[in-house]
Amino acid sequence: MTKEVISVTEALEVALHFGHPTNRWNPKMAQYIYGKKEGIHIIDLTKTVKKFQEAYDFVKKLASQGKTFLFVGTKKQAQEAILSEAKRAEVFYVVDRWLGGTLTNFDTLKKSIGRLKELERMEETGKIDLLIKKEASKIKKEKAKLNKNFAGIKDMNKFPDCMFVIDTHKEKIAVAEARKLKIPIVALIDTNCDPGEADHPIPANDDTIRAIKLVASRLADGILEGRKEAIKAIKKSKKETAEETSSETTEKTGETSEQTTESKEKKPKASHGRSAE
Repeated sequence: MTKEVISVTEALEVALHFGHPTNRWNPKMAQYIYGKKEGIHIIDLTKTVKKFQEAYDFVKKLASQGKTFLFVGTKKQAQEAILSEAKRAEVFYVVDRWLGGTLTNFDTLKKSIGRLKELERMEETGKIDLLIKKEASKIKKEKAKLNKNFAGIKDMNKFPDCMFVIDTHKEKIAVAEARKLKIPIVALIDTNCDPGEADHPIPANDDTIRAIKLVASRLADGILEGRKEAIKAIKKSKKETAEETSSETTEKTGETSEQTTESKEKKPKASHGRSAE
């Protein structure tokens, strides 16, 4: 039996079961709600654990295929966890503000990213320091603004193969763009969200730092594990190919040796004396 990536006990410890007040809920989340206590919906953690396992297996499989990911979490509670886990898993991220058209107007976005890279080169080569103080200050401010918006996606040359979102209600623009482009969405959704907006919804508390950190870190683990499996598969394939080649070479060498031996045996012996008269 496969070990659960997140256990019910771990989920309880970080309060994944706490939903929103009962007057701020989406009826479509009813299937994931266990009950209510003191005006707060309680999420069924057995379903949370199950749905998370499905999401984990999904991202792990994609990672093993060399696919790319984009982590999105712009709410204050999510920023630090998304930033650190995205960097650890070496995936793209957006943690400050989702700019409308980030995906659907990608060509325009790339122009802004191009400008950011140009300013970075100017700074690296010391060209900015050669400018007058006022002009240098203006360029540094421009760079800081662009970096704030695009630091996590400046090397994203094509659409990501999967998007992980914290709170689809908060990130509705990002979700709408991903759905329009048919990009699979894995999302941490609270009781005020629509589970139908994600391909792999994870019903859980999306408002506390510890809850977000646990889910984000385990998904990052899945991505890293998927990549490890891909590397192992490649090494195994190379090893098998090398062994096959070595075996074929050995067989050919053996065949050549046998042919040489047979040739020597068939060769007539040379005469060492004069024939009798």
